[in-house]
This record gives sequence, C-alpha cells and structure tokens, in this order.
Amino acid sequence: MLKKTAIIAVAVLLSLAILFALSVKIAGTIIDSADTRLTSKEGVGLIEVKGMILDSKDTIRQLRYFLKQDSVKAVVLRVDSPGGIVAPSQEIYAEVKKFAARKKIIVSMGSLAASGGYYISAPATMIYANPGTITASIGVILKLSNIESLMDKIGIKSYTLKTGKYKDSGSPLRKFSAEDRAMLQSVIDNTHQQFIRAVAEGRRLPIEEVRKIADGRIMSGEQAMGYKLVDRLGTLQDAIEEAGRLAGIAGEPELLLPPKKKIDYIDLLVEGAEGTFNGPLGRAAGGMKMMYGAE
Repeated sequence: MLKKTAIIAVAVLLSLAILFALSVKIAGTIIDSADTRLTSKEGVGLIEVKGMILDSKDTIRQLRYFLKQDSVKAVVLRVDSPGGIVAPSQEIYAEVKKFAARKKIIVSMGSLAASGGYYISAPATMIYANPGTITASIGVILKLSNIESLMDKIGIKSYTLKTGKYKDSGSPLRKFSAEDRAMLQSVIDNTHQQFIRAVAEGRRLPIEEVRKIADGRIMSGEQAMGYKLVDRLGTLQDAIEEAGRLAGIAGEPELLLPPKKKIDYIDLLVEGAEGTFNGPLGRAAGGMKMMYGAE
C-alpha cells in the first residue's frame, strides 16, 4: 500500500512539473512575440544600464538588436550606475563605440554615472547629464581582506601549494607582502591608464588633460561639463528629443524598447550557485575583482 502511494505521489509531482514547464513555455512565447513585434514607424531606442556593471551580455544584446532595426534611427543609453567590474565595462564601451560609428547614440545620465558608468558613456555621440548627476570618478580599485588572525583564533590552519611566488597574491589567508603590493599596484596602474586612454579617445580630449582629473574624484554633472566630460545638461526627455533631431526624425520621436530577454531557468539556477561563491563567502575564500567603482 505504501509503495503504491509513493508511486502515485511521484506521478502527481511529475505531472505538476510538466504542467509548470508548459505554462512557462507558453507564457514566454506570448511575451516574446509581443516584445519582438516591430513597428514601421521610425523612432528612438531606449537601453537602460542600472546598478553595478557585473555583466555585459544583456546590454550588448540590446545594442546589436537596435543596430539591425531600420526603424530605429538612434538610441538613448540611460546610465544610472556606480561602476562595476573592469572587463564588462570595457566590453560595453567597445560596443557603444561600434554603434556610434553607424548610428547616433546619446547617453542620458541619471542620478549616478560614475567610474564604470562613465567609462561606458565616453564613446557615445553625445552625453547629457543632470546638473546634480554624480559622475567621473576615473579610477580603479582593488579591495583585499586578510582573515589570517581570525583563522588562528578559531584554530584553523591553511596550507597552499603553488607554482610561483605570486600565485596566491592577495590571498586573505596570509600576510600581504611588499612584493605582492608592487605587483598588484602595477596591474592597477596599467588598468588605470587604459581607462584614461578610453576617456581621451571617446571624448576626443588630449590624454594629458584627462590624466589631470583621473584621480578618482567625483564631479557633479555641471562640473563635468566644465571639464568636457559631458556635452549638455538636461533630462532623459531632452536626450530623447535630441536623439530624434540628430536622426532626422520630424516631431517627437516614438520611444522603442528592446525585446525582453528570454528567461532560462537553468541559467537562473547556475547563477544562483555562482552567487554563493562570488558573494561574501567567495570573497573570504580569496576571490579578486578589479573594479571601475566601489563595491
């Protein structure tokens, strides 16, 4: 009797799982078909970058989507970000630069577009900021922790096997040596020079002019305009209207949104697992990230 009940329970659970999967698939199909429906009317695309820049894939996907649409004559990139990891910021920068070579792309800065948020904005056709937008912060940061004393107090010993003296540089489980500091500082300095060159190229400014203000300082939008880091002061609506004018659209341009990303529930599970190891636990175990901005 017990065995029969168990079989029925498993069958019911499987049936529910199949029904759930089918409902998700049907809902996703409906959403995708609605979002990807194209309009014949010419308009301006809107892409939003909010929060920490930890990954570049979705922003790049949206830029490439709009680049292929003939009805999208220009794009407004709304940036509200304190910065993020170096490599994704550089990847978005490169894609914005490619986009600007073929279509107009106007950046509209929200309350915060600093460090990596400014980095991805630099190669745009034009940059709008509010007078009180916090921006600039041209610099690189690498945060490290040391929990060696804590490990000693709780009686845990750590042993490391390595192939070179620098292989565990920055490890939270041993002292940070002068050699470690010099090596990591050289990496930070090189990455900082990359940031300076990117801003100078994107904004068409002399590199020495950018270097003078590339000390991590933040600026208001009004101050940034004085240093030619921003072109105009204005709102998101101002940026949309300017994008329409630059694209040759008569009247108020229609605002076009990119299709939503399809939800992959397997990816969500994987990302959830990655988050466990990239969060506080992962950092304690020796994770190292260079940032265009503060974590």
